[in-house]
Amino acid sequence: MEKTAVRQDTETAGKAPGASVALPANGGATEAVARDTAFGRPRNFLGNRFIYAVISQRARGLSIGVNLNPDKKCNFDCVYCEVNHAEPPRDLEIDVKVMSAELQQLLRLTFEKRLRELPWFRNLPEELLQLKSVTLSGDGEPTLCPKFSEVVQEVARIRSQGTFPFFKIVLVTNTAGLTLPETRKGLQLFTARDEIWAKLDAGTQTYMDKVNRPDIPLRKVLANILAIGRERPIIIQSLFPLIGGEEPPADEIEQYVQRLQELKAGGAQITLVQIYSAHRPPQRGEYCGHLPLRTLSYIARRVREVTGLRAEVF
Repeated sequence: MEKTAVRQDTETAGKAPGASVALPANGGATEAVARDTAFGRPRNFLGNRFIYAVISQRARGLSIGVNLNPDKKCNFDCVYCEVNHAEPPRDLEIDVKVMSAELQQLLRLTFEKRLRELPWFRNLPEELLQLKSVTLSGDGEPTLCPKFSEVVQEVARIRSQGTFPFFKIVLVTNTAGLTLPETRKGLQLFTARDEIWAKLDAGTQTYMDKVNRPDIPLRKVLANILAIGRERPIIIQSLFPLIGGEEPPADEIEQYVQRLQELKAGGAQITLVQIYSAHRPPQRGEYCGHLPLRTLSYIARRVREVTGLRAEVF
């Protein structure tokens, strides 16, 4: 799926929003259908409390997720969020001991190539069952987890034992808690091969309020991205939804691109900008939808033209 998306992005790179797109036929091959339907599916906890599996387009395959926020604590209330906040949480905090046991069990199933024993994975292509990362994410903002450093320390300990092949750790964050001492302590355990994916969905405060409904201003998000980006390479993740049938305004796209240019000029080491839309069913399904590929491709093209940064559509 990722290769297809990038190919389509290249073909539509010169088209503005609203232009027609000729999508390549896939011939109806069984493997292609299995690959396509694997993306966009909800996270599967497989009976676990804190560890889940997901086939991720942006990870390019299997990602094992660590839910640092079973209490669903988040300082954003994004229109595209898939988390059901009306449902009471089972746990109010992560139990690191239980999390560790669940993670090791799923790693064992993955590296022993036994995932196909589970119905959810039975018909997926082998390429999608290769572990791409252990991802710190979940039902809220992971950097707000009081046990952030303890979780990272345990995940890093499991990796260092050598029981399993090396795996990359990825932090997916809206940046809210990147400056907290607990978060800083945990990030010190990241290696050069680990990654931080920082959210930036808007170029103006007005649009950020519409999409993310945050409790922190855009300037704080940008400052946090700049600070961490000066310390280590980062990836920017930008989700552009269709809101009430409306696409992002053209001037908002230009403002977003300018924010990226300012981050780069300020010294942020941005290795990739991920441009994507709402792939999984949001709780506000009637209000939030998937942006057309032609528009996502246009945004990526503007990022490349103005900033020179690498940008891919997912």
